[in-house]
Amino acid sequence: MTELATRPPAATARRTARPAVRANRWRWRRLTTPVVLVALWETSSRMGVLPEEKLPAISDVLLAGWRLAEDGRLVEHLLDSLTRAGVGLAIGVGLALVLGSIAGLLRVGDDLVDPPVQMARMLPHLALVPLLIIWVGIGESLKITLVALGVFFPMYFNLYAGIRDIDERLVEAARTCGLGALARIRHVVLPGTLPSLFLGLRLATGAAWLSLVVGETVATHSGIGFLMMEAREFSQTNVVLVGLFVYALLGLLSDLILRVVERKTLTWRRGLQAT
Repeated sequence: MTELATRPPAATARRTARPAVRANRWRWRRLTTPVVLVALWETSSRMGVLPEEKLPAISDVLLAGWRLAEDGRLVEHLLDSLTRAGVGLAIGVGLALVLGSIAGLLRVGDDLVDPPVQMARMLPHLALVPLLIIWVGIGESLKITLVALGVFFPMYFNLYAGIRDIDERLVEAARTCGLGALARIRHVVLPGTLPSLFLGLRLATGAAWLSLVVGETVATHSGIGFLMMEAREFSQTNVVLVGLFVYALLGLLSDLILRVVERKTLTWRRGLQAT
């Protein structure tokens, strides 16, 4: 009989429950700092330490957000922002996957594609707004183009690095086993690139929201950025903070979704866990 079979059931149950208890404690501990900061913010605002016109109490900000959601304005602007971010993300990721694969897998692709991309990445894409206005105008194309540019570079470089970091001996072993080019890509290159691919997606999603913030402040009539600019004109600091909170929550939610998908997809990969 093995040790597990001879161990009392109660001891086995306690041993199994310990990791779950530690995980729950860890999750609650992560909430400590945000809760303390929110409490300090509210207390300082109510006591007059923080000027109301500069930084209103968080309860006032939440109340303003509730009113905007109640009259439908917040949802309307949020849907417009999500549409722009989604379209720009799809274009940027799609282009990065194509060019990154060509540059990473083919020597001629590396020679022809990677140099101009390396040159272009030195230009901050947000500084291209004046030029993009001349090229594509100030309509929806400007916002989507900004998001696509912000998404493209982190996605491309992580995919390229992921492909180039694959151990060449694994590829040679697959070739020796008789796998063709497509089979080697499917069974060796793709699994080896997935960690870098997910990292690129997380960075690209963050860049998408950052680019959208800038894009929605330029000649637009809808979106969270427009809501914030409109509130600025009337010195509604609480509404501006609502917009910032929405962007922050969108970034956090998208990152959490990608983390879950990554964890489910890369079940075979075990990284260092914090202690």
